[in-house]
Amino acid sequence: MAIAAAGAVLWRPAPGGVEVAVAHRPRYDDWSLPKGKLDPGETIHRAAVREVFEETGHRAVLGRHLGQVAYRVGRSDKTVDYFAARAVSGSFVSNEEVDELVWLPIPDAAGLLTYHHDRDVLAAFAVAPLATTLLLVRHAHAGDRSEWDGPDELRPLSAKGHAQVAALMEFLPLFGPTRVHSVPNVRCEDTVRPLAERLGCPVTPEKGLGEAGYQAAPEAAHSRLLTIAAGPGTAVVCSQGGVIPSLLDALGAESGVEGHRARKGSVWVLSLDGDKLVGADYVARP
Repeated sequence: MAIAAAGAVLWRPAPGGVEVAVAHRPRYDDWSLPKGKLDPGETIHRAAVREVFEETGHRAVLGRHLGQVAYRVGRSDKTVDYFAARAVSGSFVSNEEVDELVWLPIPDAAGLLTYHHDRDVLAAFAVAPLATTLLLVRHAHAGDRSEWDGPDELRPLSAKGHAQVAALMEFLPLFGPTRVHSVPNVRCEDTVRPLAERLGCPVTPEKGLGEAGYQAAPEAAHSRLLTIAAGPGTAVVCSQGGVIPSLLDALGAESGVEGHRARKGSVWVLSLDGDKLVGADYVARP
């Protein structure tokens, strides 16, 4: 029997850097990172946010994926996917799972953690604790181009596409987006417009990140994506299948990331430390 779980390095800004949360579990008398098993049908991303809240009382927004830990529990194989998670609100109250929560600088937290795999996860976080997040979305399904009689930029989403948008509306808010950008065609804008309406922000048009704009000036598109990422908060950018792999190849030239996957309705969660790509997590079916 396989057990799937998810957890996080819960962090908050502190003078001189960040501090992270370490939880004491009375059942095991250990100090660990917040984590727990997935509910039936739950994704690792949603489980990480839920478990952080249940164990620590803090609502958090996700950042980069920090890796997966695997070990045996009795006769079962257990995997735990960990994420960076910034605390945005809430406060700790002692509960059945956790009776004490302490906030510590990263070196002190590493010294307190009971398990080596938790220390490894924390070390992965420490590589870029203040990395910014950009969510690069490929537009949802819009049917077959050959079956559309009008201008391609007016091709609408299909029924399948609208279902993918609904899934994106459950997934993208887990990362705390604050800005929405899109290639100015119907299928791209309609993929992210519901999110923009929920956030109360405009959909900023990005013609240079569309297929025609990218072919005309690829370096300008790369520069524009970095500029968007460097802005305040977390940005969502909706683009096209003819652009996303090349953008990721340019961003990941030094990191070894290859962005050849970009199915319709998928998301690349990009983490950047300045102009350096430090994480690229592909979510094919949010």
